[in-house]
Amino acid sequence: MARVIVVGAGVVGLTCAVRLLERGHAVSVVARDLPLETTSAVAGAFWYPYRALPRERVTAWAAASYAEYVGLSADPASGVRMLSGTEVSRERLPDPWWREAVPSLAREVDVPPGYVDGYTFRTPVVDMPVHLRWLVARIDDLGGTITRMNLSALPTGGDLVVNCAGLGARHLATDRTLTPVAGQVVVVEQFGLDRWWLDAAGPTYVVPRGEVVVVGGTDAPGEWNRTPSPEVAARILARAARLVPALADARVVRHKVGLRPVRPAVRTERVGDVIHCYGHGGAGVTLAWGTADEVAALASRG
Repeated sequence: MARVIVVGAGVVGLTCAVRLLERGHAVSVVARDLPLETTSAVAGAFWYPYRALPRERVTAWAAASYAEYVGLSADPASGVRMLSGTEVSRERLPDPWWREAVPSLAREVDVPPGYVDGYTFRTPVVDMPVHLRWLVARIDDLGGTITRMNLSALPTGGDLVVNCAGLGARHLATDRTLTPVAGQVVVVEQFGLDRWWLDAAGPTYVVPRGEVVVVGGTDAPGEWNRTPSPEVAARILARAARLVPALADARVVRHKVGLRPVRPAVRTERVGDVIHCYGHGGAGVTLAWGTADEVAALASRG
């Protein structure tokens, strides 16, 4: 089996490390940012294909991840729960292009005032700090390591390198098609919410976790600034309160900004002794296990 160096400790890098370790490879994860410092830790983190292409491959990866999360939801330590929720629209909605990736999806007629259409489905919701810690523990149990390391180039010293550097691939893979799309969220205290809501216009989403609710968001292409804006936060909460009125009285816990790594297509390919796996856009959690399966398959090919 191979000695593999995985670059990147977000959800994509960690899931790739787990799959490679499960296949018997010796795996070391190296990253500038440790798991709880990554964009993954900021994510609203409910399963939903967003800002990721091409559609056919994304649908297949998303379906594989969905199935994995269903299994993980049986373990409370994983941070994964299966929750129902509703996407709403002010216009008539067609079935989503990723429809085949979910077991069931129902048209919703009971929508908030101002909306005319929606659909409801059950989807994985991931408490990212909990899940990232679970992935770290899984890597440790399987004999892998995670090391903080600033890299000026992809590392040497292994049989294979798996590049899961997210936006870092702009430099490490000299990929200028990769661009940041900033997303700001507001985290509020849990107030008894047990379902998620989404209005893709905005986008606006309300995602319950164990002790908090993640409220988003923004979608700012080309924006590198990760400093939250109070004005933007106020607009996010105002939009979200149209979906969940109880948010108007919720206590704000913190503000965060994450940078989605977006490119024209998610890159999963092997070039010599390097496997690239990045550009998941706003769907890192949604695609992670599906692309990790592909990386593991690529690693087995000499």
